Amino acid sequence: MIIDTNVSLSRWPFRRLPCDEIDKLLEKLRAGGVGQAWAGSFDGAFHKDLGGVNARLFEACRPHPELVPFGSVNPKLPDWREDLRRCHEEFAMPGIRLHPNYHGYALDDPALAELLTLAEKRGLVVELVVRMEDPRTQHPRMPVPDVDAAPLPELVAARPKLRLVLLNALRFVRADLIARLIAAGDVSFDVATLEGVAGIANLLAGVPVERVVFGSHLPFFYLESALLKLRESELTQEQIDAITHGNAERLLGKA
Repeated sequence: MIIDTNVSLSRWPFRRLPCDEIDKLLEKLRAGGVGQAWAGSFDGAFHKDLGGVNARLFEACRPHPELVPFGSVNPKLPDWREDLRRCHEEFAMPGIRLHPNYHGYALDDPALAELLTLAEKRGLVVELVVRMEDPRTQHPRMPVPDVDAAPLPELVAARPKLRLVLLNALRFVRADLIARLIAAGDVSFDVATLEGVAGIANLLAGVPVERVVFGSHLPFFYLESALLKLRESELTQEQIDAITHGNAERLLGKA
């Protein structure tokens, strides 16, 4: 079974995407052998009413056990603690997804530090999205820079039980910063933005296999692209199992 840690529901506001309807997305996931997908919502990056976004995400995922909802939390909104509580207590979500660049805060903001502390206490997996869209295809009236991950090692080191996954980070976070993050605590990276021949094999030369998870960024990216990365690198079965599902299961406490 493959666990895809990087899937989004709803619609991207600037253009239609293939599989941006849930039935088509599920058909694509099943055809690709994905048995579980951690699903956020595109609306979580743009809407102010994140309580409504998360409720709709929960309802959309509820009929489909293979979709695991990850609610959005914006620590710059006045009711963010309630959003976090509802994600955990009412919707039984195993994690949350953060969009610092779309929500307008830097990672050294004290509000993020508090959010990470509360997420750690609740045992929630935290997914932090470094990039949603290539700057070359962004709407000219809405350029959004990548998240500057430089403050993260200190935040992670101060929270030893925090489980953090950086989505769409590879290629955009420097290798030395990735090494510092790995040394700081339980930080993992998905492969959605990884490029190059033998990309995963080259990545594993500097990143422990235990810190790599499968992620497609579907429907923004093609699922087939992520699946191809598993085939075109020379990987052992043990490495494939860890990346495709074992590491994600550990993050959820099921390994």
